[in-house]
Amino acid sequence: LTSQMAVVAGLAVGAAAISGVALGTSCKVQLSRLESAKISSDKKDVEQLAVRPPSRVQVATRRPAALTEQEVPLGWQGFTMEEARIRTDKRECLEMMKTPEEVLADLQRGNARFWTGRATRPEVSAFERRGLISKQSVAVLGCSDSRVPIEIVFDKALGDFFVTRVAGNCLATSTMASLQYAVHHLKVKVIVVLGHEACGAVKAAQLPPEKLEQEPSELEQTLKGIKAGLDAASGLQHMQDARAHDREAVTTNVRRQVEGLARDKGIMRRVRQQELMVVGAFYEISSGIVDFYHEFTGLAGAATSPKGRDAQPVKLSRKDLCVSALAVGCHIPGGGAVLAWPVSFSAIF
Repeated sequence: LTSQMAVVAGLAVGAAAISGVALGTSCKVQLSRLESAKISSDKKDVEQLAVRPPSRVQVATRRPAALTEQEVPLGWQGFTMEEARIRTDKRECLEMMKTPEEVLADLQRGNARFWTGRATRPEVSAFERRGLISKQSVAVLGCSDSRVPIEIVFDKALGDFFVTRVAGNCLATSTMASLQYAVHHLKVKVIVVLGHEACGAVKAAQLPPEKLEQEPSELEQTLKGIKAGLDAASGLQHMQDARAHDREAVTTNVRRQVEGLARDKGIMRRVRQQELMVVGAFYEISSGIVDFYHEFTGLAGAATSPKGRDAQPVKLSRKDLCVSALAVGCHIPGGGAVLAWPVSFSAIF
């Protein structure tokens, strides 16, 4: 019995020893696996850090890498001030070689791009801005209304226009002096007097005189000056349609300002020499279209007096409109095109 118990005890100890060895081996294998997983994880983290974009702090302290010549955007290539001036001079010389009629046609194309949703929004680079000099070919007398941004309406860039903006786009000492400077010193080819739909100054000028007298003296004088031109217009007081009345009042005010420019001897001398064109225009805010009318040019048969001809509306079909699509470079949805001056856009829509 004693010997049997000893055998059983021996077997138990042997089994325990074998179990211990197996447990030790299993633990060793598990530790080895954990170590391998840790090394793999650390290596993966290092790889992720290598491709991860730098933090904002790193960006602030690290100098940017230089762009290759192919990566530099067009117009941002570095050049000197002298080179910038030469580039600008070449472009402006080409503009100054245009006739007034060509300059006006360019305005029409720019406005056509704007109201058809194809504006190029031309901008210039920092280097090009350094070379800008005052050699504009167009002077605009416009309204101060923020809804009438002159350069955007005609799809033009910095340095393209000489702009004078005042409430009601009316002539006064300062505005006339500005336009005289543009004519005699900048040698502009076109002067545009631009009125617009729903002009607050023109609307206020139609109030009773006792209302105008309640305004500050300078504002009162300006509104009464606009009112005098409107009161001289026949038929304005009898118009019942509000929109038609608004347009007629604004266009009448524009005519009065154009006639004021036509009384300037220096301006009209350049007009007779065919170096300058003075034209009135109406900007319809709701559509974006600019109608040009009441022009003074030195061309034979063109108006050269305050009683000059106005462009008459011409009814055209969509088929007729397609003919001028290539000339303007724009397309009206459904077939059609932008008309060239002096046809009134309002006659089409």
